[in-house]
Amino acid sequence: MPRDSERRVGIEKICAYPGTLSLDLEDLARARDHDPADIRDNLLLRSRSLNPLWEDPVTMAVNAADPMLTDEDRASIELLVVATESSVDQGKPISTYAQRQLGIPHNCRNFEVKHACYSGTSALMVAMHWVLSGLNDGKKALVITTDQSRMHLHKPYEFTMGAGAVAMLVSANPRVLELEPEHNGFWTTEVSDTFRPTSRVETGNGETSLYCYLDALEGAYAHFLSKAGPVDFDGYFKKNLYHVPFGGITFQAHRTLLRQWKPLKKSEALEHFRRKTLPSLRYNMQMGATYSGSTFVALMGLVDACDDLAPGDRIGVFSYGSGSCGEFYSAVIGPDAREVVAAAGLSRLLEQRQPLNVDQYEALEQQRFELIDRGTYDVSLQAHGDLFARCYAGQHRLILRANKDHFRQYDWS
Repeated sequence: MPRDSERRVGIEKICAYPGTLSLDLEDLARARDHDPADIRDNLLLRSRSLNPLWEDPVTMAVNAADPMLTDEDRASIELLVVATESSVDQGKPISTYAQRQLGIPHNCRNFEVKHACYSGTSALMVAMHWVLSGLNDGKKALVITTDQSRMHLHKPYEFTMGAGAVAMLVSANPRVLELEPEHNGFWTTEVSDTFRPTSRVETGNGETSLYCYLDALEGAYAHFLSKAGPVDFDGYFKKNLYHVPFGGITFQAHRTLLRQWKPLKKSEALEHFRRKTLPSLRYNMQMGATYSGSTFVALMGLVDACDDLAPGDRIGVFSYGSGSCGEFYSAVIGPDAREVVAAAGLSRLLEQRQPLNVDQYEALEQQRFELIDRGTYDVSLQAHGDLFARCYAGQHRLILRANKDHFRQYDWS
């Protein structure tokens, strides 16, 4: 149940930005001579998000946060943390762009954090403790996750790529999700499972990453139980969220924890998964990998999809980041979760994306790859037919106009 009002902390507002282009992954499977049923039934994926060249991790971050912030919200923010493994610069953080473009006051501590997909959770926990310190005179924190995949044409893991950003306002008024800071379990070990050694390369070993993910889950959950005490897994958590590099891995994660609860047949575990976790994948299935934001996309999917989820219900959340670190924590659904998530309109934004065929997708990825380290270029707004006119013109979205001797130039549509 919610804790003492003087110690409450969590997510007050949440909003996501899924980009404006999409690729049907069953079409991609057919183009790669891969069984579409494997993508649909095993990976639990339908489509992925893509960005036109005038979008990048900076624009996604800002376009996720801007719609949910009132002038009062902006004035209240004194901590801004951006989580990403897709930064556009080796030194300058995305958080500085976000502070300026979002109109957040200058008296704001800001920084960027990196720990693969775990970075979003690490940023949320920093914000949580900052609010709980009581030293900030009621001010709030803004946490933004923003990531996009590198190019992986014809690679086995091409189907699991994606893009997107999530913004969360963290405060002592947890209207969406109340965190329980006494009940966090974490686990870490150094491993090279997946990583990005250069600005263009994203590599690693998928099988190693799967085992590391499940090892981290077991280790973090055991640490959680050492703090929370023995729990009836089914009764304690109304629903369960997991890090979502692709939907199918969440069944393996859920089954791993079910084994610690009581023996179940695979069919029983699958039914439990369908009831407790599968609804959370509503938006992850359509966006693909969102890296640092995946558990928060899942949170939005869960709230939108589950009529049986009510204020005061407790959920379990597991976040994993390659390299590696895992964290398992509990949280309580806030009183206005359904209204706040509905107002974010993620379903509508997903429907508005313009689909690309496989040839168009490959050409776009190749263009982006060629521009990554180029210091000077202009960005045309004429690509993809009427996409700019339909999804940007007059809609106050941040876009990348040019890069001049490595100075990135942004503007509002």
